[in-house]
Amino acid sequence: MDQRVSSLAPPTIYVVDDDDGVRRALAFALDLDGFEVETFESGEALLLRDGLDAAGCLVLDERLPGISGLDTLRQLRARQVALPAIFVTSHPKPLMRDAAARAGAPIVEKPLEAETLIAAIHDLLRGPTR
Repeated sequence: MDQRVSSLAPPTIYVVDDDDGVRRALAFALDLDGFEVETFESGEALLLRDGLDAAGCLVLDERLPGISGLDTLRQLRARQVALPAIFVTSHPKPLMRDAAARAGAPIVEKPLEAETLIAAIHDLLRGPTR
């Protein structure tokens, strides 16, 4: 076994969703897949977090109380946080699809299936194919 691979810390997935049940279910599924997971109930709570792990990924519910997932991502980008992001939402409107595409963030539609989200996270963490 390659010791370099086994000694690397797993990426941290930052899950932002106002539904506690969704946060817990996603944290459980992501943890089982080997990720470190931090959960937040709002965009504002995530924005208070210092030192987001550059090897991680954001999973942002678009429809949040307070600032939206998209506005949360915009504020992080303004702070030079370049973590890849995925939006989760139900029935995204064309404006949301366009904004997500401009942000380089795929959308995974609700109702969520953990396997679909995990596959999207793995694709995002691998980066663009050449």
